[in-house]
Amino acid sequence: MKGFMVQGGDPTGTGKGGESIWGGAIDDEFHPQNRHNCRGMVSMANSGPNTNKQQFFITYAKQPHLNNVYTIFGKVIDGMDTLDAIEKTPVDAKNRPLKEIVIKSVTIHANPIADM
Repeated sequence: MKGFMVQGGDPTGTGKGGESIWGGAIDDEFHPQNRHNCRGMVSMANSGPNTNKQQFFITYAKQPHLNNVYTIFGKVIDGMDTLDAIEKTPVDAKNRPLKEIVIKSVTIHANPIADM
């Protein structure tokens, strides 16, 4: 959704997803320093409190209304040009990309959100 976020992590393609790698839902984890205060915040998608599974989203802009609702677990610190390209991708009426988008690799730093 241009200006809002891109969601992924649903191998079924239905929007309902599946289970976490632990088999069930994962509890929410909120920290006062972790805020949806900029582009590139990576958070768990959920359907209510403590329902995190495998779906996630990346914000395209500051989204303060998501604070303490969605668990932040990362931040894009490099590759904003890729995020820009994803945001510009044509979508259908349900905001799904017309062409499949696949994240082929991710580098996880020790604590990329420590400075938030």
